[in-house]
Amino acid sequence: QEVAGLILERMNRQTDRQTDLTFFYFFPHTESASARECQSFLGFAHFLSELGSHPSLPRLLGVVTVQTPLMIAVEELEHRDLLSFLWRCRQDHTGQEAPCDMTERQIFTMGAQIGSALEYLHSKNYIHGNVKARSVLVGRDLSVKLWGLGPAYRRKTSAGSIEYVGDMEMRKWQAPEASARWSFGILLYEMVTLGGPPFPNIIASELLQHLQRVNTIKRPPNCSNTLYSIIKSCCQWKPMDRVSLAELIRKLQSKEKSTNDQAVLRVSEPFDMEKYMREAGYGESLNYTVL
Repeated sequence: QEVAGLILERMNRQTDRQTDLTFFYFFPHTESASARECQSFLGFAHFLSELGSHPSLPRLLGVVTVQTPLMIAVEELEHRDLLSFLWRCRQDHTGQEAPCDMTERQIFTMGAQIGSALEYLHSKNYIHGNVKARSVLVGRDLSVKLWGLGPAYRRKTSAGSIEYVGDMEMRKWQAPEASARWSFGILLYEMVTLGGPPFPNIIASELLQHLQRVNTIKRPPNCSNTLYSIIKSCCQWKPMDRVSLAELIRKLQSKEKSTNDQAVLRVSEPFDMEKYMREAGYGESLNYTVL
């Protein structure tokens, strides 16, 4: 706690900008940890420091490496991850808590910010590999920042090692060849459905065959033609048919200016965690063997 306080005190002296919250990544059991685990933790800290600053990426506030516990301090945002935020938007708010209203314009605004972060990562030759609502942080002003950078670091360091083939629980978010543009389309789907899982009626183990038959993601009931067109342009089976990241950002920014911000998105079905986990494909990885 003393070290964490020193980091925050130093940050307050260095900037006038307010940080919503600070999240600390601790490296536990340092004495018993393997050299490889320690090196990986320090490598990730170095990766974050080299990444540089971008408005839509969380700020690295500090790193402790000269004493235990090893620690990385990263900017955290008030509403935390986007998926949990979207689930709260489904619920009726009673009492003193302010309503959590999501509009289609906010989807375009958030999408443009996330796209900008992806474009920045690509300019540095990094592949995010983990684009989904759980990897997005939401601030008090509903601005968003892209997090979940662990896969980007592992891809950089493993050079395609079999150890980092990918998260089996990402199968409904990733194209067969792991495309950020495909996953971006799924992210937009998550947003308009207020945290609904993609392809809810298709089990994850059959999704590849489903897509090979030129099936595409279905339009949610509350999704406009404009937004659905953008989602489909991301989720094309052939990579060459997908919208470019630059064009995607341009479309999102254009629609942000012209879309009505009054109609609040509603989903009639209450959130059910057990149903979500089943439809999202979590746990099915136990039935898989990676060759």
